[in-house]
Amino acid sequence: MKRILMTGLAALAASLVAQTASADITVYTAGPGGLAKALVEGFTKETGINVNLFQATTGKVMARLKAEESNPQADVVVSASWATATAFAEQDLLLPYASPNAASVPDFLKTDTAVAQGVASLAIAWNPKSDTPRPTDWADLDKAEYKDMVTMPDPAQSGSAFELVAALDANGKADLFDGLHANGLLVAGANAAALNPVLQGAKAAVFGAVDYISLGAKAKGESIDVIFPTSGTVVAPRPIMILKSTQHADEAKKFVDYVLSDAGQEAVAAVYLMPSRTDVSAQRPTISELKLLPMDSDEAYGKRAEILKAFDTAFGR
Repeated sequence: MKRILMTGLAALAASLVAQTASADITVYTAGPGGLAKALVEGFTKETGINVNLFQATTGKVMARLKAEESNPQADVVVSASWATATAFAEQDLLLPYASPNAASVPDFLKTDTAVAQGVASLAIAWNPKSDTPRPTDWADLDKAEYKDMVTMPDPAQSGSAFELVAALDANGKADLFDGLHANGLLVAGANAAALNPVLQGAKAAVFGAVDYISLGAKAKGESIDVIFPTSGTVVAPRPIMILKSTQHADEAKKFVDYVLSDAGQEAVAAVYLMPSRTDVSAQRPTISELKLLPMDSDEAYGKRAEILKAFDTAFGR
């Protein structure tokens, strides 16, 4: 009996050690589901650590985190907006971590508590079969040729669209929205709601399309061109963060390391995001090839309500 008891205790101890050595982690991520799945599968294959994945829009991810704030479930969070990293850091919700794989990530894409998984930018997504002239800049889309043929993500629902609106406002181009409204621009919901009518041929162009989504659609044979406006655009870094509430800090750090590894960054590049590491090749134009509109993000988010109110006024909402 004693031998059986000791054998049972030894087995239990071994099981507990095994669980401790390879605890599951929970990752909440916004953005492309294919990328999230590829990163999770690659990470588990390399480390043996399983991942509980929740993939949704940034709004749904934030809502779930809010609902669970008294009993946090996530270990790692990936957002489509850098503002999330800033806000979470200010609320002291993040665990400081500097991954050794982040050495070639530019300083403006990392802090003590967050680092960019990858970077998107905003563009004009135009359907060349739309019988409209090819646009080259934002202002082209308020011309008569595009009457009732342009969509835009709602900046109240899309963080990247808000940053474009804020950047245009900061650069003295807020009156552009008056012309777009007069020209029949449709403010849709989130990014997909703006892009789908253009892919379907019902509309001609998206003002402020998230570029990697349209680039991916083009690669699959869709009739869509991605045009980076001559006057400039904005980029949208996608931060990955470890929550301070995690019970699995070592495993969470390993996940961040994997996302920033060669394999992880190649997976990022495969969905037409810019890798955050400058030594990993992109499959699309990178930050150094784009003209950027200058903007103070902290100032913009500090004035978010004011900027959105002005936008709503321009569109009679």
